[in-house]
Amino acid sequence: MNRTAITAALILSAAAMAATGAQAQGGLASRITHYDVSKTATLKAVHDGAGSMNFGPLMTDKTLSTNMIFLHRGVLHAHSGIGQHFHNHCEEMFVIFDGEAEFTINGRTSLLKGTVGAPDRMGSSHAIYNPTDHDVEWMNINVGTSKVYDAFNLGDDRVGVPKDKIPQFVTMKLDRALLKQGDIPGVMRRRALGPSVFYTPWAYVDHMLIQPGVSVPPLRLTDLSEAFYVMSGEGSVTVNGETVAIKKGDAIPVDVNQT
Repeated sequence: MNRTAITAALILSAAAMAATGAQAQGGLASRITHYDVSKTATLKAVHDGAGSMNFGPLMTDKTLSTNMIFLHRGVLHAHSGIGQHFHNHCEEMFVIFDGEAEFTINGRTSLLKGTVGAPDRMGSSHAIYNPTDHDVEWMNINVGTSKVYDAFNLGDDRVGVPKDKIPQFVTMKLDRALLKQGDIPGVMRRRALGPSVFYTPWAYVDHMLIQPGVSVPPLRLTDLSEAFYVMSGEGSVTVNGETVAIKKGDAIPVDVNQT
């Protein structure tokens, strides 16, 4: 079984089960995508949610050969959100990079401050709402039991619902203060979510900080694809001997057996 991993680098990485499709073709530069809010679409009442948001895909079900279905980026506008909906054959995680938002999992809601995420495990429902007067930067990651996405809307925008002071669901916090020095000098890393959290082949979510002038040695994973998202800074990435400059907002796919 091949899996999918997500790493956020400051860098962010995640993983999924192998599908039947071939690996993506084309040069590395053409496979790396960059988040630009001006190039995203404006959507209203997403999953019967309140208000509007900006939304754009950085990775799709064609990006990796594993069962990563998508990685989306966008903005939740003031007093707007995504309505409560179920996923029965895939798992999804909303992440906010700044501000705060009301996260709901299975009908329980808590106000969380960025950078934070809450995985919606397979067979559960989730929603998110921005109760503030300003935009909140948002990301969404989805990994499935196959390449097929599913959702069932509940018609609930979760506006004005009671909130738990302590979240009654799994959360992850991406905070530099929580990072620890690993085996590579100058590379701080932390596993924000491990494989026990997920029912699908989603392997983990890692948070990594690479100091200036430091490189991570080449690594080939035979049963794992990785999706990297650059949260801050700039540098370069090398995949199968091809090197490309990267910067904040870039999403980098690394497929099974790539180095």
